[in-house]
Amino acid sequence: MLKLLLQLDSSRLPSVFDQVVAYDAGADRILSQGGVTEGDVRDLVHGCIFTRSPKEMHNTAIFIGGADMSAGEKLLIAATKAFFANFRVSTMLDSNGSNTTAVAAVVKITKALGGSVKGRKIVVTAGTGPVGTRAAGLFAKAGADVTITSRKPEDGERVSAEICKRFGGTVRSIALREPSQAAAAVEGCEVLLNAGPAGVMLIPRAAWAGKLKVVVDLNALPPLGVEGVEVNDDGETREGAIAFGALGVGNFKMKLHKECIARLFTRSDLVLDAETIEDVAKELMK
Repeated sequence: MLKLLLQLDSSRLPSVFDQVVAYDAGADRILSQGGVTEGDVRDLVHGCIFTRSPKEMHNTAIFIGGADMSAGEKLLIAATKAFFANFRVSTMLDSNGSNTTAVAAVVKITKALGGSVKGRKIVVTAGTGPVGTRAAGLFAKAGADVTITSRKPEDGERVSAEICKRFGGTVRSIALREPSQAAAAVEGCEVLLNAGPAGVMLIPRAAWAGKLKVVVDLNALPPLGVEGVEVNDDGETREGAIAFGALGVGNFKMKLHKECIARLFTRSDLVLDAETIEDVAKELMK
Protein backbone atom coordinates (compact mmCIF):
# COMPACT_ATOMS: atom_id res chain seq x y z
CA MET A 1 0.00 0.00 0.00
CA LEU A 2 1.31 3.44 -0.94
CA LYS A 3 2.42 5.85 1.78
CA LEU A 4 0.40 8.98 1.05
CA LEU A 5 1.21 12.38 2.56
CA LEU A 6 -1.41 15.13 2.44
CA GLN A 7 0.44 18.46 2.34
CA LEU A 8 -1.66 21.34 3.67
CA ASP A 9 0.21 24.56 2.92
CA SER A 10 -1.09 27.96 3.98
CA SER A 11 0.95 29.63 1.21
CA ARG A 12 -0.35 29.87 -2.36
CA LEU A 13 2.34 27.53 -3.70
CA PRO A 14 3.00 24.37 -1.65
CA SER A 15 6.63 24.21 -0.52
CA VAL A 16 8.85 22.26 -2.94
CA PHE A 17 11.44 21.98 -0.17
CA ASP A 18 8.98 20.14 2.07
CA GLN A 19 7.97 17.88 -0.79
CA VAL A 20 11.55 16.86 -1.57
CA VAL A 21 12.27 16.11 2.10
CA ALA A 22 9.09 14.05 2.35
CA TYR A 23 10.02 11.94 -0.67
CA ASP A 24 13.53 11.43 0.72
CA ALA A 25 11.95 10.35 4.02
CA GLY A 26 9.88 7.62 2.39
CA ALA A 27 6.58 9.10 1.21
CA ASP A 28 5.40 7.42 -2.01
CA ARG A 29 2.98 10.13 -3.10
CA ILE A 30 2.37 13.69 -1.89
CA LEU A 31 -1.06 15.26 -2.27
CA SER A 32 -0.16 18.96 -2.24
CA GLN A 33 -2.72 21.64 -1.48
CA GLY A 34 -1.77 25.33 -1.47
CA GLY A 35 -3.54 28.39 -0.09
CA VAL A 36 -5.32 26.24 2.48
CA THR A 37 -7.48 28.00 5.07
CA GLU A 38 -9.18 26.70 8.21
CA GLY A 39 -12.45 26.33 6.35
CA ASP A 40 -10.83 24.03 3.78
CA VAL A 41 -9.30 21.61 6.24
CA ARG A 42 -12.19 19.38 7.30
CA ASP A 43 -13.14 18.22 3.80
CA LEU A 44 -9.50 17.69 2.81
CA VAL A 45 -8.84 15.63 5.94
CA HIS A 46 -12.02 13.61 5.52
CA GLY A 47 -10.95 12.86 1.97
CA CYS A 48 -7.84 11.12 3.23
CA ILE A 49 -9.25 9.34 6.30
CA PHE A 50 -12.40 7.85 4.73
CA THR A 51 -10.55 6.04 1.95
CA ARG A 52 -8.75 3.48 4.11
CA SER A 53 -9.71 1.25 7.01
CA PRO A 54 -8.45 2.11 10.51
CA LYS A 55 -5.93 -0.76 10.26
CA GLU A 56 -4.48 0.82 7.11
CA MET A 57 -4.59 4.42 8.34
CA HIS A 58 -0.89 4.52 9.27
CA ASN A 59 -0.12 4.56 5.55
CA THR A 60 -1.66 8.04 5.33
CA ALA A 61 -0.28 11.15 7.08
CA ILE A 62 -0.64 14.94 7.05
CA PHE A 63 2.08 17.58 6.86
CA ILE A 64 1.16 21.20 7.61
CA GLY A 65 3.45 23.91 6.25
CA GLY A 66 3.53 27.37 4.73
CA ALA A 67 5.33 30.61 5.44
CA ASP A 68 3.11 31.64 8.37
CA MET A 69 3.43 29.67 11.63
CA SER A 70 0.30 31.17 13.19
CA ALA A 71 -1.69 30.11 10.12
CA GLY A 72 -0.14 26.65 10.39
CA GLU A 73 -1.18 26.37 14.02
CA LYS A 74 -4.78 27.10 13.03
CA LEU A 75 -4.63 24.43 10.33
CA LEU A 76 -3.29 21.92 12.86
CA ILE A 77 -6.17 22.61 15.24
CA ALA A 78 -8.67 22.29 12.41
CA ALA A 79 -7.11 19.01 11.24
CA THR A 80 -7.19 17.38 14.66
CA LYS A 81 -10.81 18.50 15.14
CA ALA A 82 -11.71 16.69 11.91
CA PHE A 83 -10.57 13.35 13.36
CA PHE A 84 -12.92 11.08 15.29
CA ALA A 85 -12.90 7.56 16.75
CA ASN A 86 -10.32 5.49 14.84
CA PHE A 87 -10.50 7.77 11.82
CA ARG A 88 -7.33 9.74 12.37
CA VAL A 89 -3.84 9.93 10.90
CA SER A 90 -0.50 11.17 12.18
CA THR A 91 0.09 14.88 11.63
CA MET A 92 3.15 17.15 11.66
CA LEU A 93 3.36 20.96 11.86
CA ASP A 94 6.52 22.60 10.52
CA SER A 95 5.48 25.87 8.90
CA ASN A 96 8.53 27.56 7.38
CA GLY A 97 10.70 24.88 9.01
CA SER A 98 10.20 26.68 12.30
CA ASN A 99 9.73 23.66 14.56
CA THR A 100 12.54 21.51 13.19
CA THR A 101 15.00 24.42 12.97
CA ALA A 102 14.25 25.71 16.47
CA VAL A 103 14.37 22.22 17.97
CA ALA A 104 17.67 21.43 16.23
CA ALA A 105 19.22 24.58 17.67
CA VAL A 106 17.82 24.01 21.17
CA VAL A 107 19.04 20.39 21.30
CA LYS A 108 22.50 21.37 20.03
CA ILE A 109 22.77 24.10 22.67
CA THR A 110 21.50 21.86 25.44
CA LYS A 111 24.06 19.18 24.62
CA ALA A 112 26.86 21.77 24.50
CA LEU A 113 25.88 22.87 28.03
CA GLY A 114 26.13 19.35 29.39
CA GLY A 115 22.53 18.26 28.95
CA SER A 116 20.51 20.94 30.73
CA VAL A 117 19.63 24.63 30.25
CA LYS A 118 17.88 24.99 33.60
CA GLY A 119 18.83 28.31 35.19
CA ARG A 120 20.97 29.33 32.20
CA LYS A 121 20.67 32.90 30.93
CA ILE A 122 19.78 32.75 27.24
CA VAL A 123 19.17 35.57 24.77
CA VAL A 124 17.29 34.89 21.53
CA THR A 125 17.76 37.77 19.12
CA ALA A 126 14.89 38.49 16.73
CA GLY A 127 12.88 36.34 19.11
CA THR A 128 9.49 37.44 17.81
CA GLY A 129 9.89 35.46 14.58
CA PRO A 130 8.65 31.87 14.14
CA VAL A 131 11.97 30.15 14.87
CA GLY A 132 12.84 32.50 17.72
CA THR A 133 9.49 32.08 19.46
CA ARG A 134 9.66 28.28 19.24
CA ALA A 135 13.24 28.19 20.54
CA ALA A 136 12.51 30.66 23.36
CA GLY A 137 9.47 28.62 24.36
CA LEU A 138 11.36 25.35 24.53
CA PHE A 139 14.13 26.98 26.57
CA ALA A 140 11.60 28.50 28.97
CA LYS A 141 9.80 25.18 29.31
CA ALA A 142 13.14 23.60 30.28
CA GLY A 143 13.70 26.18 33.04
CA ALA A 144 16.08 28.61 31.36
CA ASP A 145 16.14 32.35 32.08
CA VAL A 146 15.10 33.57 28.62
CA THR A 147 15.18 37.00 27.02
CA ILE A 148 14.03 37.73 23.49
CA THR A 149 14.87 40.83 21.50
CA SER A 150 12.68 42.80 19.14
CA ARG A 151 13.00 45.99 17.16
CA LYS A 152 9.63 47.11 18.50
CA PRO A 153 9.12 46.91 22.30
CA GLU A 154 5.36 46.42 21.96
CA ASP A 155 5.88 43.40 19.71
CA GLY A 156 8.38 41.91 22.13
CA GLU A 157 6.04 42.27 25.09
CA ARG A 158 3.14 40.74 23.20
CA VAL A 159 5.16 37.77 21.91
CA SER A 160 6.87 37.07 25.24
CA ALA A 161 3.42 36.83 26.88
CA GLU A 162 2.24 34.48 24.11
CA ILE A 163 5.33 32.28 24.55
CA CYS A 164 4.78 31.97 28.30
CA LYS A 165 1.12 31.11 27.77
CA ARG A 166 2.01 28.42 25.23
CA PHE A 167 5.10 26.88 26.87
CA GLY A 168 5.17 28.08 30.47
CA GLY A 169 8.25 29.42 32.21
CA THR A 170 9.46 33.01 32.12
CA VAL A 171 10.41 35.03 29.04
CA ARG A 172 11.37 38.70 29.06
CA SER A 173 11.72 41.08 26.14
CA ILE A 174 14.16 43.89 25.40
CA ALA A 175 14.55 46.21 22.43
CA LEU A 176 17.39 45.67 19.96
CA ARG A 177 17.08 48.08 17.05
CA GLU A 178 20.67 48.22 15.81
CA PRO A 179 24.04 46.47 16.27
CA SER A 180 25.32 49.24 18.55
CA GLN A 181 22.85 48.01 21.19
CA ALA A 182 24.00 44.39 20.98
CA ALA A 183 26.60 44.51 23.77
CA ALA A 184 24.00 45.65 26.29
CA ALA A 185 21.54 43.02 25.04
CA VAL A 186 23.92 40.09 25.63
CA GLU A 187 25.48 41.41 28.84
CA GLY A 188 25.44 38.72 31.53
CA CYS A 189 24.03 35.98 29.31
CA GLU A 190 25.64 32.58 28.73
CA VAL A 191 23.97 31.62 25.46
CA LEU A 192 23.15 33.65 22.38
CA LEU A 193 20.85 32.29 19.66
CA ASN A 194 20.39 34.55 16.67
CA ALA A 195 17.16 33.88 14.79
CA GLY A 196 17.27 37.09 12.78
CA PRO A 197 16.53 37.64 9.09
CA ALA A 198 18.91 36.46 6.38
CA GLY A 199 21.71 38.80 5.41
CA VAL A 200 21.41 41.09 8.44
CA MET A 201 24.28 41.38 10.93
CA LEU A 202 22.77 41.97 14.37
CA ILE A 203 25.62 41.10 16.74
CA PRO A 204 29.16 42.47 16.15
CA ARG A 205 32.08 40.35 17.33
CA ALA A 206 33.05 42.87 20.00
CA ALA A 207 29.60 42.59 21.60
CA TRP A 208 29.97 38.88 22.48
CA ALA A 209 33.66 37.87 22.24
CA GLY A 210 34.89 36.34 25.49
CA LYS A 211 31.49 36.63 27.19
CA LEU A 212 29.49 33.55 26.12
CA LYS A 213 29.55 29.81 26.61
CA VAL A 214 27.53 29.00 23.47
CA VAL A 215 26.78 31.12 20.40
CA VAL A 216 24.48 30.12 17.54
CA ASP A 217 23.73 31.96 14.31
CA LEU A 218 20.91 30.62 12.11
CA ASN A 219 21.57 33.14 9.33
CA ALA A 220 23.19 31.43 6.33
CA LEU A 221 23.50 34.42 3.99
CA PRO A 222 26.25 37.07 4.19
CA PRO A 223 26.60 39.19 6.11
CA LEU A 224 26.03 36.60 8.82
CA GLY A 225 23.92 37.54 11.82
CA VAL A 226 26.65 37.06 14.44
CA GLU A 227 30.02 38.39 13.36
CA GLY A 228 32.76 35.84 14.04
CA VAL A 229 30.61 32.70 13.68
CA GLU A 230 31.12 30.68 10.50
CA VAL A 231 28.20 29.13 8.63
CA ASN A 232 29.68 25.60 8.90
CA ASP A 233 30.54 25.78 12.61
CA ASP A 234 29.33 22.69 14.44
CA GLY A 235 30.84 22.89 17.90
CA GLU A 236 33.98 24.84 17.01
CA THR A 237 35.41 27.27 19.57
CA ARG A 238 35.06 30.91 18.61
CA GLU A 239 36.13 33.68 20.94
CA GLY A 240 35.93 31.31 23.91
CA ALA A 241 32.42 30.03 23.07
CA ILE A 242 31.13 26.82 21.50
CA ALA A 243 29.81 27.97 18.13
CA PHE A 244 27.17 26.65 15.75
CA GLY A 245 26.46 28.17 12.34
CA ALA A 246 23.43 27.84 10.10
CA LEU A 247 24.68 24.71 8.35
CA GLY A 248 26.00 23.21 11.58
CA VAL A 249 22.44 23.36 12.90
CA GLY A 250 20.86 22.81 9.50
CA ASN A 251 22.43 19.41 8.90
CA PHE A 252 20.83 18.09 12.08
CA LYS A 253 17.57 19.88 11.22
CA MET A 254 17.40 17.95 7.94
CA LYS A 255 18.05 14.64 9.66
CA LEU A 256 15.34 15.47 12.22
CA HIS A 257 12.85 16.56 9.55
CA LYS A 258 13.25 13.30 7.62
CA GLU A 259 13.00 11.18 10.77
CA CYS A 260 9.77 12.91 11.77
CA ILE A 261 8.21 12.32 8.35
CA ALA A 262 9.23 8.66 8.48
CA ARG A 263 7.63 8.26 11.92
CA LEU A 264 4.31 9.59 10.66
CA PHE A 265 3.88 6.35 8.74
CA THR A 266 4.55 4.06 11.73
CA ARG A 267 1.25 4.77 13.50
CA SER A 268 -1.90 6.83 13.08
CA ASP A 269 -2.06 8.94 16.25
CA LEU A 270 1.12 11.06 16.29
CA VAL A 271 0.89 14.84 16.51
CA LEU A 272 4.34 16.29 15.92
CA ASP A 273 4.60 19.88 17.10
CA ALA A 274 7.49 21.64 18.87
CA GLU A 275 7.55 19.53 22.06
CA THR A 276 7.06 16.15 20.38
CA ILE A 277 9.56 17.00 17.65
CA GLU A 278 12.00 17.83 20.44
CA ASP A 279 11.43 14.33 21.87
CA VAL A 280 12.41 12.86 18.49
CA ALA A 281 15.50 15.08 18.33
CA LYS A 282 16.66 13.96 21.77
CA GLU A 283 16.39 10.34 20.67
CA LEU A 284 18.45 11.08 17.55
CA MET A 285 21.05 12.97 19.59
CA LYS A 286 21.63 9.90 21.76
